[in-house]
Amino acid sequence: MKVDIIGDIHGCIDELVELFQELGYQWEQSFPVHPDGRLPIFLGDLTDRGPNSIGVIDLVYQMVVNDKAKYVPGNHCNKLYRFFLGNKVKEQHGLETTTAEYRQLDSKRQKEIQHHFMTLYEKAPLYLELPEVNAVVAHAGIREDLIGQSGKKVQTFVLYGDITGETHNDGRPVRRDWAQHYTGNRWIVYGHTPVRTPRKVNKTINIDTGCVFGNELTAFRLPEESLVSVPSKQPFVEEKFNYHTD
Repeated sequence: MKVDIIGDIHGCIDELVELFQELGYQWEQSFPVHPDGRLPIFLGDLTDRGPNSIGVIDLVYQMVVNDKAKYVPGNHCNKLYRFFLGNKVKEQHGLETTTAEYRQLDSKRQKEIQHHFMTLYEKAPLYLELPEVNAVVAHAGIREDLIGQSGKKVQTFVLYGDITGETHNDGRPVRRDWAQHYTGNRWIVYGHTPVRTPRKVNKTINIDTGCVFGNELTAFRLPEESLVSVPSKQPFVEEKFNYHTD
């Protein structure tokens, strides 16, 4: 098994297409396939903030339902899912861009996108264990003692990180730097917190290189342990990279 784990996309469809080309994928019908049978894995936060969240939903859905990719959800995915359920969620922190795109669609297309995304989300594992490449893929990471478990505590950690319940002055949640204390021998591949360059700590790697904030979209390849990135087409937002704790 060979995999390409792809960081937070946030509606940046052009960069995703370019990344697939850089990784050697070829388009068959309506989605990319690797000639060597490599498996792409999306680590969550497909939508919000970027220019084409609907396009990303379409592409990822086609790949996953045709067994050409795997997907685990992120916190933005969770919020969009709750929106589609009809729950009262605040359309902010990026969700407003996805719902604006959604409302531009005709009713038939709206139903299709809602069905595609809810199917993706409901069928997705909370995190993905990949023994063939000695790795675990989880949107915001996972502590070693939580691997193999499920439940509310694990869900909160995997979607939001090791949050303390407190917030910084700018409203960001305070998170413990769990990666510093990781001692396992499996790769933990995650995203969630934008970093300028992929952040390796112990056997963990954060590959959310802030594509939607103007930096890069990154894939981590296993078993090669190699990185491939493409530059973002979005404007660079300096303050999104001013902190280091994941």
